[in-house]
Amino acid sequence: MSQIILEQLQQIECCLKQAQCWQHNPPSAQALASTQPFCIDSLSFTQWLQFVLLPKMYHLIESDLPLPTAVAISPYAEEALKHESFDGEELLAVLKTFDASFSNE
Repeated sequence: MSQIILEQLQQIECCLKQAQCWQHNPPSAQALASTQPFCIDSLSFTQWLQFVLLPKMYHLIESDLPLPTAVAISPYAEEALKHESFDGEELLAVLKTFDASFSNE
């Protein structure tokens, strides 16, 4: 299971880079400390993916910690990606697959 999730995380990263959404400098610590779902009040969706989701998931896998039992990112992604300047269809497809991977455990 971890290997499948790891590959999907790498696909998310690749999609962000292809869409030229990958940032080299992280947001402020204050922005990352948001308690809102998806840090909606302080980060863009793509920033949340890069600076919150990916590091947390990589950490769980690398530390051999339990993975979440359910993930539902794609419903929000569908709405958030409507407001991006790139075609988010590939990223959305990867996120839907990512979500589904957790419901099949």
